Amino acid sequence: MTRSVIRVGGEGARHFLQGLVTNDVAKLDKGLVYAAMLTPQGKYLADFFMVPDGQDVLIDVDASLAEGLFQRLSMYKLRSPVSLTREDTNVTCGTDPAPEGAFADPRDVSMGWRGYGAGFDASPADWEALRVAACIPETGIELGPDTFILEAGFDRLNGVDFRKGCYVGQEVTARMRHKTELRKGLALVAIDGAANPGAEITTSEGKAAGTLHTRSGDKAIAYLRFDRATGEMKAGEATLRRL
Repeated sequence: MTRSVIRVGGEGARHFLQGLVTNDVAKLDKGLVYAAMLTPQGKYLADFFMVPDGQDVLIDVDASLAEGLFQRLSMYKLRSPVSLTREDTNVTCGTDPAPEGAFADPRDVSMGWRGYGAGFDASPADWEALRVAACIPETGIELGPDTFILEAGFDRLNGVDFRKGCYVGQEVTARMRHKTELRKGLALVAIDGAANPGAEITTSEGKAAGTLHTRSGDKAIAYLRFDRATGEMKAGEATLRRL
């Protein structure tokens, strides 16, 4: 896990972020907040954790997205009374009892805790197996520039708030939510046999049904067309079924 930290500083930090991110910044009063930034068209730019640090907010983001996110925040900053700095802050994760000063991962209880700064010791865990079991998407694998966050399960992972008001990409996200149901999205599948990540998933009749992503043991995360993921499916030499 390679993470980077951006500090949004100043008394206007929370107000500044509230108009940009998918979740309610006021939840920082209770701990860590998982959120994303979207394009105006409602597509994924970056997902991250917001961390309360006095009046400041730390943004814990995948290192591969840090520079782009910093530039995007700088673009929106304009005359807002905030400062933006890249910081060399250790990010530590564990699944053992959380030490003092650590925060519970808000996505799923199985993902344990996250600590920021010195004094935290990581506990060994099979993070990929935990992530697959909870169907949690990851940057560069299940999450990319064409991702809509509701299809990626952000509502289930406490990554979006539908009552907070406007943010960039909010209108598209709200429209998707008010459909009767999503037609596509990430789901957990049982898998038996050999298949590589990225393999096309088909129905027993050979119709396209989705794409295979991260696998751990006999389970995997897949992006599926839900109307076609109703029975046995195939990917490579493997058979699959939705769980």
